[in-house]
Amino acid sequence: MMNSQVWKDALDALRANKVRAFLTMLGVVIGSGCIVLVVTVALVGRSYIIAQIEGVGSNIVYAELIRTGIQSTTLGDEITLSDMEAVRDDIPNVTKVAATHDVQMTIVAGGVERPVTLVAVTEGFQAIRNLLVVRGRYFDSDDMASASKVCLLTEQLARTVFPRADPVGQDIRVGELRFTVIGVFRERVATFGQSEIASESMLVPFGLLKGYAGTDRVKVLYAQAVNPDAVPRVTREVRQLLLGRHRATAVYNVQNLTAILEVARNISLALTAILLGVGSVTLLVSGVGIMNIMLVTVTQRTREIGLRKAIGARNREILFQFLLEALIISGTGAILGILIAASIPILVRPLLPPGVTIPISGLSMVFAFGVSCLTGFIFGYLPANRAAKLQPTEALRYE
Repeated sequence: MMNSQVWKDALDALRANKVRAFLTMLGVVIGSGCIVLVVTVALVGRSYIIAQIEGVGSNIVYAELIRTGIQSTTLGDEITLSDMEAVRDDIPNVTKVAATHDVQMTIVAGGVERPVTLVAVTEGFQAIRNLLVVRGRYFDSDDMASASKVCLLTEQLARTVFPRADPVGQDIRVGELRFTVIGVFRERVATFGQSEIASESMLVPFGLLKGYAGTDRVKVLYAQAVNPDAVPRVTREVRQLLLGRHRATAVYNVQNLTAILEVARNISLALTAILLGVGSVTLLVSGVGIMNIMLVTVTQRTREIGLRKAIGARNREILFQFLLEALIISGTGAILGILIAASIPILVRPLLPPGVTIPISGLSMVFAFGVSCLTGFIFGYLPANRAAKLQPTEALRYE
């Protein structure tokens, strides 16, 4: 009976001062909503960054010979197609392999000589690097086996060389060679020239390299691991295989994207923590507001408190009532803030591109509600404790 009466008194007190209770609650609404939105934005950002990195290629391990300028290298140090085949056959967790070698060439477009990167590729390169063919087709097995004089152009190169015509089926002269364009491609995620593919590049079958450049050495060797967990092991095994097949003094750079992904996750985690701190500061400010309002409330209701104590109300009942008022304000504000924050991603979902989703963290909602209620309890305790310790005789004389 005592508990139900305390609840009734607390709710009656809040209903009697609706505007003041709402304004006090507003800070909690904003703070709790900020926490949920901050975590949501952090999750979206993390997913986007990781998707961009993985878009370069899934579970990739890449290797190349290091040229330091100090240690001389010989032809025996170069990575070859037989190394690529050994990686495919001897390392069990490798699903696909590919190799490239790029050469700087020139083409004439619009009467102007322009530099272009000629990239010779083996089978499997498209699958490993997630290249998108936007027009025409990619190399088939016959193109690779016969070293056909066909090529694919980047979108920018296609616009430069064939500004008003469909490039597929057209011939293009590169140096002393003439190729037939069979497709136009782009990287799924732009690497901004940090890979062998530049903005103006063309792909050709790897077999053409030996006939034109007099070499079949590999500049970059790619291996795709069966799953993300196997990437570190495949990286070690590729390095060991290359060192075992070449001179002991040769140095190879064998890397993967795992480190970059881990850095992206750590950055996302740090940003989330910082933004959560900002949201918590908002709740801290709202907690100060709750304490100030409750102190004013205690002062205004001093005679009421004295009267209740005079007729038998105990200290803990008074303490519980004022704590309950603070918790109702903070808890209700938290629920409203969480609902508003959760509804925003749902409302903007129709405006997003297909396939893009905004995850809403249930943990962030629980965290926001818990922190809001804890804020109400901590900042409501001082006014509630002051109200509970009022002496009945002094309270009744209060004007």
